[in-house]
Amino acid sequence: MLRWAVIFLIIALVAGIFGFFGIVEAAASIAKVLFFIFLILFVIMLITGRKSI
Repeated sequence: MLRWAVIFLIIALVAGIFGFFGIVEAAASIAKVLFFIFLILFVIMLITGRKSI
């Protein structure tokens, strides 16, 4: 999931360089959502002691 967040972040950066501001906003928001989902799952797995999903 962290990989997908990084991919959408890269898409947002590349689209920002070329001036596609609608795509930038969409990709950046998707990257933020995926990152926070990853962060929440990481904390849950850290607390419960599980190795993977």
